[in-house]
Amino acid sequence: MHPAGSPETWLSEHGTALYRYALARTRDEHKAEEAVQETLLAALQSQDRYSGAASVRTWLIGILKNKVMDMFRHESRETSTDLDEDHPETDESLLEDQFVADGHWQHPLSDWGKPDVLLERTQFMTILQRCLDALPPRLSRLFWLRAVMEEESEVICQELTISPANLWTMLYRARMGLRQCLDRDWVGQAQG
Repeated sequence: MHPAGSPETWLSEHGTALYRYALARTRDEHKAEEAVQETLLAALQSQDRYSGAASVRTWLIGILKNKVMDMFRHESRETSTDLDEDHPETDESLLEDQFVADGHWQHPLSDWGKPDVLLERTQFMTILQRCLDALPPRLSRLFWLRAVMEEESEVICQELTISPANLWTMLYRARMGLRQCLDRDWVGQAQG
């Protein structure tokens, strides 16, 4: 028997895990399904190169990660850049107003409770999703690549075709947009 197992069982044995992985990164059911389909097709075409060094699921998720990144690359080529690459819009006064010299927040954050508990709550996830959807698509995608997929800065810059200066400016904008939205829609509800 081949070390990758039988391709006929991949979907039943690993489909749910692959779909959840893709959905968490794309936040779109159709894109997640498409990424899983492309992953299974690529795995079928390259099963002879599977050495068995990792589990089949790990191998499939590795392929899926590349498929999701390919989707991001394709989308970033289709959408125009939010910032002029030659003149990143960095307003230093905004940074000074929000942070102290050691990088901490100038003003204390609202009490969000225990983040690990909040993440488990469906209502919080719904509000977080709404806040992410309210961000410009490139900022939302950038935040997911950095915070959820934990991609390196160089990889993100290459995938989204942005400069390092724009990466940090855009990350700042995404974080500030999320903070304002969560303060208003999550913390405000909890205190009200």
